Amino acid sequence: MTELLAFDRVSKRFGKKLDIFEKIANVFGSNIKEQTVHAVDNVSFTIQQGEVVGLVGESGCGKSTLGRLGCGLHTPTEGTVRYRGQPLESESGVRRPVQLIFQDPFASLNPRMRVLDIVGEAPRVHGLVDGAQQRDYTAALLTRVGLDPSYMQRYPHQFSGGQRARIGIARALAVKPEFLVCDEAVAALDVSIQAQVLNLFMDLRDELGLTYLFISHDLGVVRHLSNRVVVMYLGRVAEIAPTEELFAEPNHPYTQALLEEIPRIDRKHRTFVPIRGEIPSPLAPPPGCHFHPRCPKAMPRCSVEVPTLREIGPGRLSACHLNDPN
Repeated sequence: MTELLAFDRVSKRFGKKLDIFEKIANVFGSNIKEQTVHAVDNVSFTIQQGEVVGLVGESGCGKSTLGRLGCGLHTPTEGTVRYRGQPLESESGVRRPVQLIFQDPFASLNPRMRVLDIVGEAPRVHGLVDGAQQRDYTAALLTRVGLDPSYMQRYPHQFSGGQRARIGIARALAVKPEFLVCDEAVAALDVSIQAQVLNLFMDLRDELGLTYLFISHDLGVVRHLSNRVVVMYLGRVAEIAPTEELFAEPNHPYTQALLEEIPRIDRKHRTFVPIRGEIPSPLAPPPGCHFHPRCPKAMPRCSVEVPTLREIGPGRLSACHLNDPN
């Protein structure tokens, strides 16, 4: 298989510099310091052409930031994002082959623009179609995602949530991408609409040969869609594995805890036990293994030594000291 997208030791930090009032306060003896959010920390993995890779983890673990790094909306603080072997930032100024489908389609659609322009503007600007072809091109895209082409004269507020999600997909497809980053693309939809949109994603994958990075909190959705799963915790990758192997036999204690929280019919009498504690702040992540303050299997070395993401089987990697040979 061809390597399409690669994250090579990628880190992303967001800094908040002191404003003028905080600087003045420091002159008079305050000790206000600049704050840095460690959103993504030394992440490395690759995505092959035609794959669907699920990216999961609790809120605040850096999933969305990593997705935006993968489509060029953010620039890495350290490391490199490569697309077909070339640094992604070198694609600046041309039609990007990687597109993002946002979590909230209503917030990401311009309320003052008709669907004709929302979907058809980018391909016209990038020279894929001219002004005379824009209407027919938009109509074909709306038909592909299951919308009536006559809707192209409407505004976003005139659609349901499921229809807006389809408009977002049509807009992403308009510039003929090879790779889609789907950031919680079905999280805000009703279950029945979710199923329709998920089936649409898989149909588009087969028809257009697309590759997906599918970011989601819903492990059931990830299991249904993905070939591989990447588990993140507080900016770092905890485990990578083929989907069925990960769900059948999770290795990392964090992955085990996540899967234990999935509701199952055969466990209807089981007492629900959430992962203990709260996810630490990315402003001050704990030393060593980030998960050690919440891990039931933590050892003394976990609080001081960062575990290496190492291979534990064919196609399987895990970042846990329990895997180290003794």
